[in-house]
Amino acid sequence: MTNPPSSQFEPAPIPDGRVIANGNTYMTDAKGGLIPVDLVKAQDQLQDETVRKIIGHALALSGQTTRFKAHTFEDIGDFEAILEQEYGGKIGGKRGNKTLMSFDGLFRIQVAVADQIDFGPELQIAKGILDELMTEWAANARPEVQAIITNAFNTDKEGQINRAEIFKLLRLDIEDERWQCAMRAIRDAIRVIGQATYVRCYQRPAPDARWQHITIDLAKA
Repeated sequence: MTNPPSSQFEPAPIPDGRVIANGNTYMTDAKGGLIPVDLVKAQDQLQDETVRKIIGHALALSGQTTRFKAHTFEDIGDFEAILEQEYGGKIGGKRGNKTLMSFDGLFRIQVAVADQIDFGPELQIAKGILDELMTEWAANARPEVQAIITNAFNTDKEGQINRAEIFKLLRLDIEDERWQCAMRAIRDAIRVIGQATYVRCYQRPAPDARWQHITIDLAKA
């Protein structure tokens, strides 16, 4: 297992938020006004410095992540080009999914291609049918079914529906003809609007050990 990287990290340059005019130092407020630094509360100055420090690191990390992604696909592309020249074929399946492994079996890279989907107007037709069924079945419907339907069509702050819950509906085994009609409407509503490619890196201390995901997602760090 490799040692963790050094904590040394060079932040991106961020303006300090100070303006010097006529020999005096000011801080710009959110309205664009110049406030003498002596009149700005100490805790507000400290908060300003903290935010700027973190943003500097965030910008640097964002730049590194962007470069990492570009270098990763470039390196994999170069490797594939060599294989294609040598053997006349490419690694991976038709969708572009592929796995690369180090010779000692301790490091693995997975490239996954996933469809990006959206839903057409048929989804609202399905919702109308399901709403009618839930009203009719109110006393007898299973609570978990009611919860899935409610969660599926609840939108988040961006107005996006819960795709995972929508697909849970399709897996429910309910024979009612109207339910089946709603499920057909959901299937017909699915639109593939593009693809996204993901890279996942793994390591393990020994060939018989479990794989450990190398975290790049800040939320999981």
